Amino acid sequence: MRRLMLLRHAKTETDAPTGRDQDRRLDERGHQDAAMIGDFIASHPPMPELVLVSTAVRAQQTWELACAAMNGRVAAPQVETVPELYGAEPMQILHHIRLAAALDPKQLLVVGHNPGMHELALALTGQGDPDGRHELMRNMPTAGLAVLDFDTEDWGDVSFTRGNLLMFVTPKLLKQGSD
Repeated sequence: MRRLMLLRHAKTETDAPTGRDQDRRLDERGHQDAAMIGDFIASHPPMPELVLVSTAVRAQQTWELACAAMNGRVAAPQVETVPELYGAEPMQILHHIRLAAALDPKQLLVVGHNPGMHELALALTGQGDPDGRHELMRNMPTAGLAVLDFDTEDWGDVSFTRGNLLMFVTPKLLKQGSD
């Protein structure tokens, strides 16, 4: 069994001071949401053993804040920065997921961007949580997290419609659940 977690970066400022999209930083809500998702991940084992993160500032900050929220409750995963995840299409992201076979983690977290992350989550989902699937069909908002299991021992076998969506959570859904 392999578990894949797809996390879209948290909410960002509209424009970066440099004018470059890759330099956009998280805004105040983004900081809170990234920490909330990190806390959620730490509270729902198993934890990722490997994390692939886009080079964009907002993706890096999302991971840093999520990791900090885990605050020693879990073993620190191996983290790799992957330039190709910035602006990646679903097949490019899937390619990097399959390359994870070289390190053979049982649980993998990818921190990236829409539309690629949303499209990939939809394409990989073949079955699973009906409510989560319904929410995921609508959108993968900032700090949205899709958790899928694949009945395989090899990341190279991960393919479209083979995933079982265990859960799809967003900061908004988490806040609604705690009310």
